[in-house]
Amino acid sequence: MENYVCIHGHFYQPPRENPWLEEVELQDLAYPYHDWNEKITEECYRQNTASRILGPDRKIIDIVNNYAKISSDFGPTLMSWLQRHAPDVYLSIIAADKKSRELFSGHGASIAQAYNHIIMPLANTRDKRTQVIWGIRDFEYRFGRKPEGMWLPETAADLETLDILAEFGIKFTILSPHQARRVRQIDSVEWKNIDRNQIDTTRAYLCRLASGRTINLFFYHGPTAGGVAGGGLLQNGEVFAKKLAWIFTGSKEEHQLANVANDGETYGHHFRHTDMALAYCLHYIEKNKLAKITVYGEFLEKFPPKDEVEIYESSSWSCSHGVERWRANCGCNYGRFPSGKQQWRGPLREAMNWLRDRLVEVYETKMRHFVADVWEARDRYISVINDRSVENVEKFIAETSGKSLDFDEKVTFLKLLEMQRNSMLMFTSCGWYFDDICGIETVQIMHYASRAIQLAKEISKKDFEPDFEIILEKAPTNLREYVNGRAVYETLVKSASVDLNRVGVHFAISSLFTEYPKEEASIFCYSARTEVYDRQEAGIQVLATGRTTVKSAIVLEEYTLDFAVLYRGDPYIVASATGRMPEGLFSSIQRDMKNAFRKGDLTEVMRLMNITFGGKSYSLWHLFKDEQRRILYELLETTWLEIEASFRHIYEHNYAIMQAMRGMNMPLPKALSTPAEFILNEDLCKTIQNEPINLDKLQILAEEATRLSLQLDKPTIQYEADKKINLLMTQFTEKPADVGLLETAETTFKILLTVVTELNIQKAQNIFFDISKKTYPDMVNKAQAGDQAAQKWVEHFRNLGQYLGVMVQ
Repeated sequence: MENYVCIHGHFYQPPRENPWLEEVELQDLAYPYHDWNEKITEECYRQNTASRILGPDRKIIDIVNNYAKISSDFGPTLMSWLQRHAPDVYLSIIAADKKSRELFSGHGASIAQAYNHIIMPLANTRDKRTQVIWGIRDFEYRFGRKPEGMWLPETAADLETLDILAEFGIKFTILSPHQARRVRQIDSVEWKNIDRNQIDTTRAYLCRLASGRTINLFFYHGPTAGGVAGGGLLQNGEVFAKKLAWIFTGSKEEHQLANVANDGETYGHHFRHTDMALAYCLHYIEKNKLAKITVYGEFLEKFPPKDEVEIYESSSWSCSHGVERWRANCGCNYGRFPSGKQQWRGPLREAMNWLRDRLVEVYETKMRHFVADVWEARDRYISVINDRSVENVEKFIAETSGKSLDFDEKVTFLKLLEMQRNSMLMFTSCGWYFDDICGIETVQIMHYASRAIQLAKEISKKDFEPDFEIILEKAPTNLREYVNGRAVYETLVKSASVDLNRVGVHFAISSLFTEYPKEEASIFCYSARTEVYDRQEAGIQVLATGRTTVKSAIVLEEYTLDFAVLYRGDPYIVASATGRMPEGLFSSIQRDMKNAFRKGDLTEVMRLMNITFGGKSYSLWHLFKDEQRRILYELLETTWLEIEASFRHIYEHNYAIMQAMRGMNMPLPKALSTPAEFILNEDLCKTIQNEPINLDKLQILAEEATRLSLQLDKPTIQYEADKKINLLMTQFTEKPADVGLLETAETTFKILLTVVTELNIQKAQNIFFDISKKTYPDMVNKAQAGDQAAQKWVEHFRNLGQYLGVMVQ
């Protein structure tokens, strides 16, 4: 009897998009990356598309796409982000699934995931169904096939959820071993109770459901999965492989499956470079014939279950109390605050449930004006979420409503569906998983709640926010600056709310620093079409007045506003805006402000803005975060230059004394080391960024940093160094015979390694590995035939291979 191994990775990030902008804004804690999605993509998702297998000398002997040989599920909201921001990674995941079908008897390695990772046992029946339908439709949209399995968020399961999976054709799901309650042979009468982690995980099980349907269940091997989650088994791929082989019982009477399931981010993000342990584990298993690599669908087809199982209702893999972690102070925590300090979870769940039910009332009442089956309309809305082109949206509205709607009706129709989408996003599991209500994950789901409240108010004139906040008052916090959940909501959520006027104000202020297209500008999920725009300058002072029409690409709503923006210098910017004024009035006011500005009478300009726009003013604070940061830094450019000049003066005029102090093993005082570190960091980054790179200057700067024992900004320098090495290697692919370019890459790498010890050079290694297979053999032949240029090329290529850690045969 043959043994099989299946490794499952659950790849997921909570939806992080600003619900008003539909994009992830700048997240400082992810520095030097823009946001956490980008950071985790570079550390994990991209690494696993081209993972390295090392030989005995620790040099790369092969590069493989791990996704082709492991079972995996990717969150639909994560895949949507990857499609927009890392399309190469996205396409590699899709390609791996196609490849896996060739390897595993037509069964794909990827399975679906419930749409936005809500805890299914805590959801109502309608939301469960939509989560499953959206998860399936999203999978079909991306992978071009029907999913065989579906991952349940946190493996949280109840019988109703399993029945819904089966209803929609899902053949299997994967659970934790402690979720199994009892087992028996199929058609046997006698059940056997299961102690925690004691179920035989080497086989599939059948689960009978109340409807008469059935679903197959796999249970991963708990102790081994725990070893992976803790990182211990990922220190060595061979050890990982042998640990998987240890799962087999030694029985020769039936085929066995050793399977583990973990967060996919374990392989590269939680522990750096552990994607390589995964790759080597698979390589070692196949090379040494420890077992056959498989995926759940293939194993299930070959070896259908002989036993059936009953599960514990409302159980999960990450809460020993069932699903209490997502609704109560059960004691499960992440570690930032002590266990038992999560009393906020109950009131937050109560507030979200209450709001969901109020939104249902609005949705059912208003949506019945357009469709007979309001919930079928929501289920079909995933087709719009995945394709918001005007043609597709119009087609969806026409087919779903079955009639012609006027513009305002279309806007209301889409707002109702967006309200429902946000009402599900606000139940994303991460909002309860961590330790405090003011954590970024919890604030994020409150943003979705706020957006749903806003849409409900616009549709029905009902304001649910006051009562929602009253429930949040019951939620205590662990941080002194916030009294309770209501304070968190008022401070961190309400201020982020956006309407079309706010988008117009953003356009107006940023137009002082950004030259937008005259016809139509794109601002996240909005467009701004300018009708009138006038810009007056007087030294550093600027006055901009104009009229623009802002349109939402999500709900199609439009709003025309007139605006004026005054920049007086430094960070002082004031803007005013209002809805479209009568033509003559706006032209007259625009002319009066322009005349006052030309006279230098800024007081009069401010007075006119105040009386014209009703006293409502805006500033830099009202810009969206990314543009706010960019403009603020632009305004501070003169200050940066002054600081740099001052620090450079200190550094250059005290260089000799600093050198002497280090020669006597004396630490540099902060007054000297801080300016020196600032200047060297600045110069190193600029030198690395420059094209072409000045290698002599780079060498001098690297030596100075070492000589003075200065603390460098390693994350930033590493980030810039990664980009430079990858750029040089990209240029090398365009001119693979260019010895000078090859020598530059070699020398650059050599110097950079004296500054930062670890570089993320996956792309460079991929390019080098490809060239070693295609160009290198021809160059070797030419070199052996006496071609001196080829001999020099081969020498530098081999040297570069040493730095990149790639074996050159």
